[in-house]
Amino acid sequence: MEIIYITGHRNPDTDSIVSAMAYAALKNALGQREYRAARLGQVSDETQAVLDRFGFEAPEVINNVRTQVRDLDYDTPPSLSAAATIGRAWQTMQQEHLSILPVANEDGTLYGVLSAGDVASYDMRSVWDSWAEKVPVYNLLSVLEGRILNAGGELRDEVSGEVTIALPAGRENLMFSGGSIVVCGDQPDMIRRALELKVSCVIVCQAEVPQDLLEMETETCIISTPYDAYRTVHLICHAVPIERVCQGQELVSFHLDDYIDDVQNTVLESRFRAYPILDEQEKVVGTLSRYHLLRPRRKKVVLMDHNEMAQSVPGLDQADILEIIDHHRLADIQTKNPIYVRNEPVGSTTTIVAGMYQEKGLMPSAKMAGLMAAAIVSDTVMFKSPTCTQRDIDVANRMARIANVSLDELGKAIFSATCGDDKTVDTMLKTDYKEFHIAGHDLAVSQITCMDSERLLERKGDFLKAMREIRKKKGFDTVVLMITDVLLDGTQLLFVGDEDTICQAFNIKGDAENCAFLPKIMSRKKQVIPMLSALWG
Repeated sequence: MEIIYITGHRNPDTDSIVSAMAYAALKNALGQREYRAARLGQVSDETQAVLDRFGFEAPEVINNVRTQVRDLDYDTPPSLSAAATIGRAWQTMQQEHLSILPVANEDGTLYGVLSAGDVASYDMRSVWDSWAEKVPVYNLLSVLEGRILNAGGELRDEVSGEVTIALPAGRENLMFSGGSIVVCGDQPDMIRRALELKVSCVIVCQAEVPQDLLEMETETCIISTPYDAYRTVHLICHAVPIERVCQGQELVSFHLDDYIDDVQNTVLESRFRAYPILDEQEKVVGTLSRYHLLRPRRKKVVLMDHNEMAQSVPGLDQADILEIIDHHRLADIQTKNPIYVRNEPVGSTTTIVAGMYQEKGLMPSAKMAGLMAAAIVSDTVMFKSPTCTQRDIDVANRMARIANVSLDELGKAIFSATCGDDKTVDTMLKTDYKEFHIAGHDLAVSQITCMDSERLLERKGDFLKAMREIRKKKGFDTVVLMITDVLLDGTQLLFVGDEDTICQAFNIKGDAENCAFLPKIMSRKKQVIPMLSALWG
């Protein structure tokens, strides 16, 4: 079953994580089991506290959605043991229409690769070299559909020698010696002579062997076969184990997690027609040919709480976007086909998802409703963000009733989890961090929502130092930190870089020293980014 990933933005906040989880739960409840929530980074302490409270695990992490080998419709031929016969391998290749056959060890790991060319080359060599070296008796019995006739033959595990057809001539003209594998028909005298010479093996074609010869004390293996002498000689060559013929050195193979971009480069530089595919345990799972690369299956994704390439999962250009559910401005996402887009001017994407539950006539579970209420409280900053709408408030209250929780208590727990004294400056900066490209200007805006901004401002110097390091490393024009205080109903703004633009945008007077309090400023999306866009645009 093909998985469709529902993923929020990079450096995910609580709304991004929860809206993806809630939408996946809705889809699965409606019978569409292939949907799976995912995240693009570590969950924040705030989000983890919410997940723990309502008994949920964080979604799985995905690093990118680039096309991988596992996304191809590759072949899954059988993998034969290295001890299997060439005859068995050739029969399998003919039945399955294969150009190569992977050869595996007992534990399923790759031993080598057998191609049709390897078999043909071996057959041509066997025409000129009639010597058979250490052919396992079990292999002989298999390819000849034969059986051992004498007790001495049961003692042999393998036979060697020059393969000789015993011609129907006088005893003095018998053309074989002790080191031979003799092929004969209804020729008792020749069989007796071969046993006297202690040949390695006598193969009797389409004939019975007299009982007195079977009772002779000898270590020669006597085998009967229903095939004629010509076919038998050819089949003896096919009784050799694959391991002696297949390629086992300098193999080119790929893993399920390899990216198609890298695979294509390797394939173009090599000469093989097909390549083994291995899983995480190095076991053979299939083979890849050039034509498999022509139409790869692309990963399918639903974008949640964002619609901007810079905020989305890496490799998005190699994926199929099926839906976008968001509450931000429209940005630069492009799709190859028409898709379902739902973008509404509300304070939280989870509010939109909750409405979709209602439209489908499905009530979320009490635990899921509590999770959704927490996400709305978080993204609307306890309903104080200018992005907050009456719909956010109504939906949050409804979810709280279903979950039997207090929104005030949820809010206090959420905004107390982000900025403990044990948190490093870097950790807090990266918790809710986003990068933007506006009219040729690159900037980063981080936001910390708390209930005691004065305590965080005691570390102002450390924050500014870390912000300058980010600006230098990334080559940004400006780096901004919003320390949004729920109780003060405003934001302590720290900034480095284009300080004149920041001061002009937010009407900051006097010697700001890279910091200013902005009353009623609560939203990065609706109050900070638009002000900078207006100046730079």
